[in-house]
Amino acid sequence: MRQRNLQKWMWIGLLSLYALFCMLMLQITLQYIPIQPDVAFLRIKQDYIGLMHYKWAFFVHVFSAIFVLGAGFTQFSPTLRIRFPQIHRWSGWLYVGITLLFAAPSGFVIGLYANGGFPSQLAFCLLAILWFAFTWMALKRAMGQDFSAHRRWMIRSFALALSAITLRAWKYVLVALFHPRPMDVYMLVAWLGWVLNLLIAEYIIYKSFKK
Repeated sequence: MRQRNLQKWMWIGLLSLYALFCMLMLQITLQYIPIQPDVAFLRIKQDYIGLMHYKWAFFVHVFSAIFVLGAGFTQFSPTLRIRFPQIHRWSGWLYVGITLLFAAPSGFVIGLYANGGFPSQLAFCLLAILWFAFTWMALKRAMGQDFSAHRRWMIRSFALALSAITLRAWKYVLVALFHPRPMDVYMLVAWLGWVLNLLIAEYIIYKSFKK
């Protein structure tokens, strides 16, 4: 009973923390309404914002990713999945649809122009490719009624979706502790923001699905 209560409070704590980060991400997103080419992050992307494909990709990514974060988190609640399967199903379709059609492809395009040169560009483009691939595999396994594999691929996919939060967290930590040059920060967080997430996801999968 004590362990169950501990798990319950841990889940509530994680949910509350995640909700806080989502609110912060929403505040970041709202900075771009109305659409302007010289606000927030775009102030340091003036060399590229004049490119129509970059501009479209940037705003598509910004406005779609926030919905992915909200929809994705609903996928991992056993209570929601069992008691409200319709909500689980529709939020899953929302997550998959937005990721495959908008967030991942636009992420790849803006990754081509990432700050920090080739190391950062490679990291962000690889992130977009893996995010698309993992989400596609999750969809494919769900449609094939292999729900165990579906959950494993969704864990991997959502770990990459969380990079929107973790890369910013790493940025604050690195700047506060080491005061590196801005471009060095971009190169580091481009990889730290999602590689560690994926390692943690693999550990969770190993612990949760081992026989």
